Amino acid sequence: MLHHELEDYTGRLLEVDRFRDYCPNGLQVEGTRSIRKIATGVTASLSFLESARDAGADAVLVHHGYFWKSEDARIAGIKRGRIELLMKSGMSLFAYHLPLDAHPELGNNAKLGQRLGFSFESRFGDQGIAMLGELDRPLSPDALGSRISEKLSRAPLIVGKKSGTVRRIAWCSGAAQGYLLDAARLGADAYLSGEISEQTVHEAEESGIAYICAGHHATERYGIMALGEHLASRFDLEHEFIDADNPI
Repeated sequence: MLHHELEDYTGRLLEVDRFRDYCPNGLQVEGTRSIRKIATGVTASLSFLESARDAGADAVLVHHGYFWKSEDARIAGIKRGRIELLMKSGMSLFAYHLPLDAHPELGNNAKLGQRLGFSFESRFGDQGIAMLGELDRPLSPDALGSRISEKLSRAPLIVGKKSGTVRRIAWCSGAAQGYLLDAARLGADAYLSGEISEQTVHEAEESGIAYICAGHHATERYGIMALGEHLASRFDLEHEFIDADNPI
């Protein structure tokens, strides 16, 4: 398979042109090898790239790639090391950020909700990437935390509401703690995301909602994994998900 074929299909699948994003979506670093095996992961860190190279990948697909609007544009420091590895190995790098968060079937939030037993009702937040729905059965905040710990292999931090039950749930993977008050206004009993800020604690306590910080990396494994599985099935490619874990 050729680079542009994979990029064209995935771009249409994820509707990348529909999003205003902070980075280019699609092919970010063009390799020299035709694509027979793909490796997927959350972030194109050096350790992830080394594992993908050693696994024989011809291309890597990630949620967090390079060339963010706020970053230094120079190819120096750790960026030089990462791109040097890609160039020497011949692997191509594809990255999909907001389009992967939002996809209704393969997206981070869709897959996270399925994994945790959340039904989907509606969307909210910037470009509609956050989701609102219900649990399959009412749970206390602690019991919900136990379910999350089991399903994501990570114990979450819960602040705000500690008693009563959670039925209505809102969620958005990654660093989306800023949607907490939106979730509260929509009537959610709890809001789940990946990171937490100082003000998040006060917002949760004062709005009467439980905020569940379940890890940026931990909440964003499942979309890129699903995308890799879909592409492998569609184009008869070999696929390997590489979980270069991150405690954040």
